[in-house]
Amino acid sequence: METPQYCSRLKRRGLPLNKRFSRLSFAAAVALSLYALPAWGADPLRIGYGAPTVTMAPLWIAQEGKLFPRNGLEVEVLYLESALVQRALIAGEIQFGEMTGALLSAPRLQGADVVMVLGFVDRLLFRLVTRPEIKSATDLKGKRIGTSRYGAALDRALRLLLPRLGINPDKEAVFVQIGSEATLFTALLGKVVDATLLQPPRYKKAVEAGMNVLANLEEMNIPFQHTGLVTTQRFVGKNQEISRRVVKSLVDAIHLMRTNPEIAKKAINRHMRLNDERELEETYQLLKRVALIKPYPTLDGIKTILNDLADQIPAARTADPKAFVDTRLLEELDKSGYIDRLYR
Repeated sequence: METPQYCSRLKRRGLPLNKRFSRLSFAAAVALSLYALPAWGADPLRIGYGAPTVTMAPLWIAQEGKLFPRNGLEVEVLYLESALVQRALIAGEIQFGEMTGALLSAPRLQGADVVMVLGFVDRLLFRLVTRPEIKSATDLKGKRIGTSRYGAALDRALRLLLPRLGINPDKEAVFVQIGSEATLFTALLGKVVDATLLQPPRYKKAVEAGMNVLANLEEMNIPFQHTGLVTTQRFVGKNQEISRRVVKSLVDAIHLMRTNPEIAKKAINRHMRLNDERELEETYQLLKRVALIKPYPTLDGIKTILNDLADQIPAARTADPKAFVDTRLLEELDKSGYIDRLYR
């Protein structure tokens, strides 16, 4: 199995995506309590994720806890940039990807065959963090605001937040596209930008360095489809049994996270590299608080994203949020009583 660092090196070399990944062997047949595994086993899968942030942790925990093999799957977990996860999924070079509703919605509106089958987090967790001299929304007008990538969740969150603070994002803000949250943190402390959005636990480090928290999006309770598991309708249609086992593995991962903190923290630390026990504990507690036990995507959260996209993509005005999700396999698992039994 290739490590995230290995995949990143391949990206830097510019190799075509379909040449980057080694072929995995077929998984051996595994007897599962819920569904019978076909005698020939399951095909290998590639699942990508786009950022080392806590909302991506269900995938890491499933990998760390060896839940995929237990469910008859052999999964290669790949760390790619968010845009690459999106493109690789559409191209069929990975079969599933962890991404936000923001990254899902625009391609779907433009005809891409992508759909969210699980929604892990249904709210925004960002804090608006500013340089020490910026103490109010008025002070922020005309200043440089760091964003990750235009159209990504952090960027959408900024454009949802600023009007609530009385700032017109198109006329009274200067967006600077920088990259990952870690890079944004460095840019804020280095005075490259005057403000940005940071999630826990990183925003606390910014406060310790003298920065201000101007707004807390988590407290605002804005419906928003944060990270979820996305695939294509084509893949689910042709591989329903495999898709069923992927869904079950991630549901199992959420349960494992709640019942086995040691494995969960090990998975989080492996990918986020926190290495500070207090910070790791805070990150784990955050995940425990926000990760949905029954991870249904939020239709209200997708509607929020569609409303935000309406000026750029006219089709968003009349789009039905239900067209962006496919919860049949989760509903099947839920109605069987399996999820409820996990927590008895």
